[in-house]
Amino acid sequence: MGWEDKLPGGFLLTTVEKVAGYARARSVWPAFFGLACCAMELVQAGSPRHDLGRFGMERVANTPRQADLMIVAGRVSQKMAPVLRQIYDQMSEPKWVISMGVCASSGGMFNNYAIVQGADHIVPVDIYLPGCPPRPEMLLDAILKLHDKIENMKLGVNRDRQITEQEQARLRRLPQA
Repeated sequence: MGWEDKLPGGFLLTTVEKVAGYARARSVWPAFFGLACCAMELVQAGSPRHDLGRFGMERVANTPRQADLMIVAGRVSQKMAPVLRQIYDQMSEPKWVISMGVCASSGGMFNNYAIVQGADHIVPVDIYLPGCPPRPEMLLDAILKLHDKIENMKLGVNRDRQITEQEQARLRRLPQA
């Protein structure tokens, strides 16, 4: 007879990390940073047809101090780069970034001096969303993947250790040809 048999039926056991991860993943407040054509698809994702409200994201933050998710949609110019970084720095911790569209992710077809070749040169990006422009359904899929990432994130000292381990693993990884 194991210890599982001694517990009363219907009793829920979990860890604080799992409960906190579940709660954090379902209380993400976005700050939209729409810069070009991808912004129209971003706005469309909030419409009744796609309904960001089912993820608890219907409240778009009016100030970066109330947001913890930045969605960068469109090409980032050299003039907008400092503004993007300032807004990111004002967001509350923990914070996440989705780079929406090929222009935000890699500069797209604009390989010139005026466009930043990827938002990851300015802010750390958690999820890259490809497409030109990506459909709202693709954004919803990226949000679900971000929810999974948030849920499985450790807390406190364990989080710092997890981040260090991930960074070391990325540094050891061989470049792909």
